[in-house]
Amino acid sequence: MGPDIKINPGASKWDIRQKVWDYIEENNLANFPRPVHNRIPNFKGAFTACAKVCELQVFTQTAEVKVDPDKPLEGARLGVLQAQKTLLVPTPRLRTGLFNKIVPPQGASKEQLRICSSSQGVKEFSVPVGLDAKVKVDLVVVGSVAVSEKGFRIGKGEGYADMEYGMMASMGAVSESTVVITIVHDCQVVDIPEELIEHHDLTVDYILTPTRVMKTNCLLPKPQGIIWTKLDTEKLEKIPILKKLRALEEQLGKDVTLGVHGGNLKEKGPDEQESEVMSQRKLPPTVTTVYLGGIPAGLRVSELKTALREREVAPVRLTWQGAQHRAFLDYSDPQGAEKALKALQGLSLNGHNLLAELAKSQRGGKRSGQSNKRLRASAAPTSKTA
Repeated sequence: MGPDIKINPGASKWDIRQKVWDYIEENNLANFPRPVHNRIPNFKGAFTACAKVCELQVFTQTAEVKVDPDKPLEGARLGVLQAQKTLLVPTPRLRTGLFNKIVPPQGASKEQLRICSSSQGVKEFSVPVGLDAKVKVDLVVVGSVAVSEKGFRIGKGEGYADMEYGMMASMGAVSESTVVITIVHDCQVVDIPEELIEHHDLTVDYILTPTRVMKTNCLLPKPQGIIWTKLDTEKLEKIPILKKLRALEEQLGKDVTLGVHGGNLKEKGPDEQESEVMSQRKLPPTVTTVYLGGIPAGLRVSELKTALREREVAPVRLTWQGAQHRAFLDYSDPQGAEKALKALQGLSLNGHNLLAELAKSQRGGKRSGQSNKRLRASAAPTSKTA
């Protein structure tokens, strides 16, 4: 049986996330909280899928299990507690540490265990676990937005699951024998191109859905530690446990050089990407900018790029401001901008006619010599929607 959601060639991680979130919403496949966008979806049938964790042979052989705090994984956390195994839950957004160990009351009833497996339990029945703790995690359960049968996983784009696993690897809490499971709705199993998976991305060994158990036999290695060049000082300030780990690794003589900009473990969404570079050429000292207005709500930057390619429109830089229904196309000279304007006349996407014209500051003869610094929104004309 093929996937319910077809992924277009050249799709980005954010394209795939958006397709999955849209499909789940359109087909009413999720419980509270809604909408599922920018979340790990709490899909209908999650408890049924979670129950399959306890049926796996690897579960019977494990002593310590780390389960993410996402709502759809509540059933997995309950199963770990009912089996009287050690349950570790990551600290939300890693604000105060890496793990919390859930400690149910002595002789806890089923209802008390259910509370312990909820977000309330993480707050009320847990003790912190530090980087120096001698923890051996045999099994890791993570949520996903999308996953492929080959074990390639896409989260919601914040990078926490990848960071958590990298930190566990650094402290010796996981090894090559550690098994990673994800629990998703059947529709979340899609084709994910291998080229989208980076060194810091966590892959999975098993996929559990309400109807299936899939062993992926994934050949890509899991993160072996934190890739410090993917992070910057701003990220370290937000996550103190990372700063502590970096100090420990520095004492051990490891290279802990940070990236200049970093933050790559958290991916920017299409509307956050202030500058989408369509060409790797260096921007010239001056540019001529074309304003493209009337972009319909819900249009993805990948769809606009496809339309531009079809009309042989190739700016040196595309700045996407989809939330404001506009985009800016930068050209190295006025002639290139004029050619693009002609090609874009009559462009219609999703039933909306787009407006293409020179950016406001360049009309009336001022068409070249503009600094390549991005125009502020106030300098751009109001977008029009047909």
